[in-house]
Amino acid sequence: MLPFLLEVGAEEIPDWMIPAALEQLGKDFQALLDANKLGGRVTRTDGTGRRLVLWAEGLIERQADSEEIVSGPPKAANPNAIAGFAKKNGVSVDDLKVETTTKGEYYTFRRQVAGRATVELLAELLPDLIQKLNFPKSMFWTGKGGPKFIRPIRWIVALLGETVVPFELAGVSSGSETYGHRRLGVRGPIPVTIANYEAELEKNFVIGSSVARRAKIEREVAALGNAQTDAKLLETLTFITEYPAAILGGFDASYLTLPKEVLTMVMRFHQKYFAVNAADGTLAPNFIAVMNIPDDPEGHVVRGNERVLRARFNDARFFYDVDQKRTLLDRVSDLANVTFHAKIGSYLEKTSRTVALAQELGGELAAEAAYLAKADLTTEMVKEFTDLQGMIGGLYIAAQGGKPEVAKAVYEHYKPLSMEDSIPSTATGQAVALADKIDTLRSCFAVDMVPTGSKDPFALRRAAQGVVKILVEGDLNPSLPELLGGDERLHEFFTDRIRYYFREIKGFASDEVAAVLASPWLQLKDFEKRLDALHRVRSTPNFEPLANSFKRIKNIVAAAPIGVGFSINVELLVEPEERRLAEEYEKRRWAELSGDYYQQLLDIAAMRPVVDAFFEKILVNAPDPAIRENRLGLLRSILNDFSRIADFTEIVTANS
Repeated sequence: MLPFLLEVGAEEIPDWMIPAALEQLGKDFQALLDANKLGGRVTRTDGTGRRLVLWAEGLIERQADSEEIVSGPPKAANPNAIAGFAKKNGVSVDDLKVETTTKGEYYTFRRQVAGRATVELLAELLPDLIQKLNFPKSMFWTGKGGPKFIRPIRWIVALLGETVVPFELAGVSSGSETYGHRRLGVRGPIPVTIANYEAELEKNFVIGSSVARRAKIEREVAALGNAQTDAKLLETLTFITEYPAAILGGFDASYLTLPKEVLTMVMRFHQKYFAVNAADGTLAPNFIAVMNIPDDPEGHVVRGNERVLRARFNDARFFYDVDQKRTLLDRVSDLANVTFHAKIGSYLEKTSRTVALAQELGGELAAEAAYLAKADLTTEMVKEFTDLQGMIGGLYIAAQGGKPEVAKAVYEHYKPLSMEDSIPSTATGQAVALADKIDTLRSCFAVDMVPTGSKDPFALRRAAQGVVKILVEGDLNPSLPELLGGDERLHEFFTDRIRYYFREIKGFASDEVAAVLASPWLQLKDFEKRLDALHRVRSTPNFEPLANSFKRIKNIVAAAPIGVGFSINVELLVEPEERRLAEEYEKRRWAELSGDYYQQLLDIAAMRPVVDAFFEKILVNAPDPAIRENRLGLLRSILNDFSRIADFTEIVTANS
């Protein structure tokens, strides 16, 4: 059994592309091993901006010999076709056998296939494996139609045990030599083995483990001050450095008169610095940078970073002062010149629609906030720092004497940006966020801008997921079908988002979510109550057997002739078991759903013995048409009424 190492060295790969590329590299290489019966398993993938690396263990030296069945013409074929098949494959007609397949009887023969050496197979397959890594944009490196990769490939290490796997890609031959840190490593190639690969890199100022680099950054940043937590920035710094070291810098406290959001964005977005909080939680006049060298003994790097940050802050101060010359209210009309989408119209038109919807959802205050929500798109600050849209609007409203609740609603109306993000903290903010997202979804679907595959340029999946999260966790409780305006495609789109939210975020079982989805519902808060009740009652002893009975009822009702309704004639209930079932049904049915879904589901589950007795003793399809239709009507009524909370036939049981 042999270990394997692959390293693809390249010019700097964008940091945000590296984790996905490593995940794909691991999956694709494991699939390659499995498909070619080479044994082994991928043990790790890792990388830096200059290298993607994969380790595997347990590969065999060569494939085992195998036997394959070669299928030829059908038994009914003419003799010439049969003889031609035999000749083509270097065997005689007498060597052929007739075997029965799913398509009929065919002539076949069995051929012995010698296993190939693993190193030989990998040499053939690795170039394609590397080229098939998916990047948002790849480049041709030897002319159009040639090898593609995100950046120019500079070196390749490919080792099976102690043997080089020989191949060439984009003019680069594989070997057993890597390269160290661009500035601090030895000049020229570094010979490595699988055993000493990481140690040789570290000698040359490359920490190959992203986990170790991340831990080093976290440890050193924590030692320098109370840095603001920023997982995304930490991930970026982990993959743009090979030997990270944290340094503390400062800036003039006069800049703290600018909004902290602006200062933090400049530090994080433009400079990749951690902002630092003072002991009282306010922003301190410091930053923590991460450099790609071990130390800065003379302070040149710190001073350089301080100088660049000062220039950035001066720009931000200029933008802020220019923006204050006009109120946000005065800027709304400028949205006529900002295109939302060519097929949909301007942001001013979007604002008009959003205001109307926000008014329905949250009243006058929400409408006022919706009117101002997009005006900051015309400000110099947002043009420079696009990630601050919404937040800048809220800050400017507050600075210009606007209503605090309106300012907060505008500040938060893009939330939630992910399933981990919180929803807007006020009902007014939730109304504006819902109105904005729903209008985007309605408008895009109306002009057939529907997400397909991985393409979703307007982030409609995220918008819909945000709507679901706000409706479940927030203070508003509108009807979701009404919000969607009757668009069937949009309804199906939301159904997928609802499934995802309640399965992946809330942790409910797939069949439980499907059961509630199949029942009539309007509000997502009500949806969650039903789901919670269903989940709780599922563990009771009567529930899953009753679910099997409901599946039986559904099948019987589905097979009934058209025209059988819901009417029940008590005089035609001739057997004690069907009379008892009808009595229990009448006792437990409800005119309106009470909201105490758990108790109602317990009541239904308690009917299990009566339902079991009915199916044990009663022939539903009785010879007498009147009795048969009456029994079918009883079952249809039970199925219809008791599926109003959840459709039990969707529940997966041991007998499903």
